[in-house]
Amino acid sequence: MHPEFPQEGIIHLNHAAVGPWPRRTEEAVCRFAGENVGHGSRDYLQWMRHVDATRDLARALIGAPAAEDIAFVKNTSEALSMVAFGLDWKPGDNVVFPAGEFPSNRVVWLAAAERFGIEAREVPIGEEPERDLLAACDAQTKLLAASAVRYDSGMRIDIQALGAELRARRILFCVDAIQHLGALPFDAPGCHADFVMADAHKWLLAPEGIGVFYVNPEIRERLTLQEYGWNMLAHAGDFSNPEIEPAASARRFEPGSPNMLGIHALHASLSLLLETGLDTVDHDIREHWLHLEDGLRSLDCHILTPKGRRAGILTFRPPVEDLDALYASLQGHGILCAMRGGGIRFSPHFYLTREQIDHALEFLRESLRTTRTDRTS
Repeated sequence: MHPEFPQEGIIHLNHAAVGPWPRRTEEAVCRFAGENVGHGSRDYLQWMRHVDATRDLARALIGAPAAEDIAFVKNTSEALSMVAFGLDWKPGDNVVFPAGEFPSNRVVWLAAAERFGIEAREVPIGEEPERDLLAACDAQTKLLAASAVRYDSGMRIDIQALGAELRARRILFCVDAIQHLGALPFDAPGCHADFVMADAHKWLLAPEGIGVFYVNPEIRERLTLQEYGWNMLAHAGDFSNPEIEPAASARRFEPGSPNMLGIHALHASLSLLLETGLDTVDHDIREHWLHLEDGLRSLDCHILTPKGRRAGILTFRPPVEDLDALYASLQGHGILCAMRGGGIRFSPHFYLTREQIDHALEFLRESLRTTRTDRTS
């Protein structure tokens, strides 16, 4: 078992929902809490330096040119809302996004369409989602928004190819990377992303309530700010200054006091991922995924994740009539997973062992055998 994940009684195949913390993150939170209890705000300046250090780790994770391109947000939905309600929409503009997206990357565009009188184009996608999405764009398309990896089927979109074409057409590109960051390497400039956002509580192995938000520095000032406060000002800390000029950096999207507890936890979790290396993380997840795929196919399960578009999620339909009962059985025996996209969703992270994966498959095998026996008895 990985020393950072001394889990007892579970096999965590649910990182696409809420992932566990590593040991170092627990220790960081306890240490920070102890500082508060014992010393109050005595070390606040050191805490602020920790904010800067965490921002730099997030920069490395996203592949941003500079740490000042990263803002800390409460969650993906907040960052998406900043984009949807911060752009200068004009009559006749439209926004394009895939049908069946997670609600966070759907409701904001529908709400923006209602408020600004623009068109929200919800596009059904098939085996070539990039082609389908681009076909829905025209001269009035201001922005295309898409998840880098689908939450239900686990389908990975080719954001490099899609982003290159959107840049050529001068269409803004917004990437919901919550199912990508922490599982696969990411290069925001390389995929021509203008906006990238992700919560920390899935593949980043950190708490809920903290997320990262990248904005292309070339268009940062195109977003009209929706929230104001002391921390987003150019002169943050100079409380008697009457000016309200926003910071030139992405800190302009952080209106008030930072989530110090969440940032300390995020720093610890990101340090583990970056020390391990995202290429290694990707390799290990791929090995788990392929092993699971082989085992599931041997059990006559139908793999719903499109072939050749693997990320970290593997969604499958087992040969049972009562999917709810099988899911409940898996959960009850500590094999944590989810029901999504008409099947069961496994999402293994790098630290799991082959033995744990095999144990999950063996339990599923026995459950299916029992189901078939009961059906024929």
